[in-house]
Amino acid sequence: MGTLLNRSPQVFNVILESAAKLPEVQVVLSVGEDIGIDNLPPIPSNAIVVERAPQLELLKHTQLCLTHAGLNTALEALAQGVPMVAIPVGFDQPGVAARIAHHGVGDFVGVDERLTVESVTGLIRKVMGNPTYRQRANDLKEVIARANGLDLAANLVEKAYRTAHGGAL
Repeated sequence: MGTLLNRSPQVFNVILESAAKLPEVQVVLSVGEDIGIDNLPPIPSNAIVVERAPQLELLKHTQLCLTHAGLNTALEALAQGVPMVAIPVGFDQPGVAARIAHHGVGDFVGVDERLTVESVTGLIRKVMGNPTYRQRANDLKEVIARANGLDLAANLVEKAYRTAHGGAL
């Protein structure tokens, strides 16, 4: 659930209870350092809970990313063609979650009265059960790969530096 807004035990509790209702799904939950794994409810047998997880490596082997809708996580999931279920917590996350849904690469539920075990479990089943979400995520994976973002970003930084420093690099 990110590095800044991962202090909500309610969200982690709902995720773990949802995992228990989906025994056919292997869940890896990264909770950060603030909550403490010992403070969580019983961990179902199909869940692995850690403070930190190698997100990029996990995304290469996953069917779904359950995310707080942070922009970095969303882009990393899309770069691997992974659809998402988002639980936006704050800042720009509601907007990112809305875009996830708008582009058909996942769905979302807000951290409010709608965040329940049933809503999260239902969205996980919905997104995993409909191949259109994965196809749309794969379509955006191709777009991201073609954009060559690292080279584009490096060129923009070099251009800005040259502009600020009279053309010298």
